[in-house]
Amino acid sequence: MFRNRHGFTLVELLVVIAIIGILIALLLPAVQAAREAARRSQCTNNLKQIALAVHNYHDTHKVFPIGNWTASYGTWLVGLLPFIEQQAMADRYQVYPAGYTSTANMPITTAQIATYTCPSDSNTANASLYSGVTFHNYVANYGNTTSSRAATLGTDSAGNPNRFGGAPIVGMVVSVTLYNDKASVPAAVKMADIWDGTSNTLLFSETVQGRGGDLRGFAWWGYGCHFETYLPPNSAEPDRVQFDTYCKPNEPGNPPCVGATPSWTEQTIAARGRHPGGVNAALCDGSVRFIANTIRLDTWRWLGTIRGKEVLGEF
Repeated sequence: MFRNRHGFTLVELLVVIAIIGILIALLLPAVQAAREAARRSQCTNNLKQIALAVHNYHDTHKVFPIGNWTASYGTWLVGLLPFIEQQAMADRYQVYPAGYTSTANMPITTAQIATYTCPSDSNTANASLYSGVTFHNYVANYGNTTSSRAATLGTDSAGNPNRFGGAPIVGMVVSVTLYNDKASVPAAVKMADIWDGTSNTLLFSETVQGRGGDLRGFAWWGYGCHFETYLPPNSAEPDRVQFDTYCKPNEPGNPPCVGATPSWTEQTIAARGRHPGGVNAALCDGSVRFIANTIRLDTWRWLGTIRGKEVLGEF
């Protein structure tokens, strides 16, 4: 006598495998979206911590932190260390005359600080560059024109000059005699200097970690710790950096950029991030907003000023 043997036929097995494949294909984007939402939430929390650190810094020193001491002697990353529970690092860091690549400072500048790093980005591509000095993901608002606070740059939607309206963070891009030549050092900004209102003024935004030698996100360095609102978030137009060698637009994942030219010597860097559709940004009141790439350019530039007296409306 023969027994009937029950089981899947080859066709049925192939159908089941196909159905499982379709379900995985449908679920994978949802899983990736959930993971990106979690990463974006962590990035928002980081910016919230940085904004809170700035407020605590202001409570202690009565001014906002300096953006950078020349190119090499320290940036806001160092100034805020005591206020993000990194007092030991702050105590060890030598601002002057040592630079960020000095023997004394390398234990700090080769550390990847979680509060300064967005989990949507990756630093692995830069691990072997610049003696291991780390890249990070947040930059300070230097205003609506250029890092050197050019009086005007470009025009607004009505064709009027885009005039510099002040910024909450200033950079000390001056000679090494700055400690003796106080007249050449711009004054740090106080909360009372923000005439436009703290809820209408950007404080920090995101940047990307440049890859393959691109220095965007190299925030221990004076030219890598800032952004300007001359360009909209994640602009298709190129960032203007100091030298061509600091700019690698053809590396996968890097935004567009060009080096300085004889006709354009200024630097202006856009806020950029790895999140779809926009960037996270912290305002001077400590709040954090997700700003869409499609924000009106005039509004974005007005958010970059502290004394422009513009009427913003919703953004």
